[in-house]
Amino acid sequence: MGKKKSAALTTEALTAHDDDLIITAITARAVVVPINLPLQTAVGAIEDVGLVLIDVATNQGFTGRSYLFSVGNHNLKPLVALVEAMAGMISGDVVAPLLIERKLRSRYALLGVHNLVLFAISGIDMALWDAWSQSLGKPLVSVLGGRPGSLRAYNSRGLGIMPQQELASEAAMLVDEGFDAVKIRLGRATLAEDLAAIRAVRKSIGANVTLMSDFNQGLTVNEAILRGRALDDEGLYWIEEPTRADDFAGNAKISAAVDTPISLGENFMGPEQMAQALDADCCDFVMPDVQRISGVSGWMRAAALAEAASLDMSSHLFPEYSCHLLAVTPTRHWLEYVDWANPVLLEPLQVHDSKISIPDVPGVGIQWDENAVSRYLHT
Repeated sequence: MGKKKSAALTTEALTAHDDDLIITAITARAVVVPINLPLQTAVGAIEDVGLVLIDVATNQGFTGRSYLFSVGNHNLKPLVALVEAMAGMISGDVVAPLLIERKLRSRYALLGVHNLVLFAISGIDMALWDAWSQSLGKPLVSVLGGRPGSLRAYNSRGLGIMPQQELASEAAMLVDEGFDAVKIRLGRATLAEDLAAIRAVRKSIGANVTLMSDFNQGLTVNEAILRGRALDDEGLYWIEEPTRADDFAGNAKISAAVDTPISLGENFMGPEQMAQALDADCCDFVMPDVQRISGVSGWMRAAALAEAASLDMSSHLFPEYSCHLLAVTPTRHWLEYVDWANPVLLEPLQVHDSKISIPDVPGVGIQWDENAVSRYLHT
């Protein structure tokens, strides 16, 4: 009997102490912000960025902050609604991120903890870790056992599917912003067009700049093998998501047939799916997305999986959080840099010599520019 009771422990069963950090309110606001470089991929275009801004207020005056990328403005309202529904489940709880993540996962077990449900859980988890780190007076990286420093980053803001002349000039601009690594999107109508695009970019940036590539899931398995083999002599650092991200068997075939390393991970739905991918031996590099991997809590479990498999682990989007998380990832690799949240941030991250410095402030370092938030508010 006693064992059954202890196994059923939830945050409701915890007795709060007077000095505990308690959730008093959670708010979610939708904004649509402009993007400096609209991005055309093989499966769609990003012309502006829909974000859900999350604030977790606490009884001690600390406010944890995070944001979610809606992957389409039509997803903003349901994402806000999910965050608000979850807020009602945990208001009054002690700020204990691991326990709250487990509680929310349990509440949504029958529906399934994937896609937008997982996004919302991740956003709350991220904000909770921010609030807790602030209450300790330490940066998130320090709370997780690391120290502030700098991380190498590649510029992922542009180089979509566009005419060759525009590609060449944009590639040079991205390097001039302080980077020695950039990423090009592939998946044009023909292999010849992809090859021409790569060669135009390489001619523009020179041999010493690292060049990654991303097909954004745009190919069939057979076409990915055909193109991958043709790209093996082009000096690409990796080929990302050549086919459907959850087709682990198909990606394993591609990885076995192509010499260029295959990178997967931005669409791993939780560390559980990452474990399945590693079991399938379908990639050479992993790059989880903090929004999809189950927030900070899920990232740490994913980092342990990557370490056990001796796989290099990079980040996807969310550089404000990813810099803290990569710093404590044993097999850390590259930080993907985008500036999509910058329009609503008071102090965006800075790039120096292809490196991002982790803010040495309590928490994550996110502060909203409320004037900009009001300007971009989406109703």
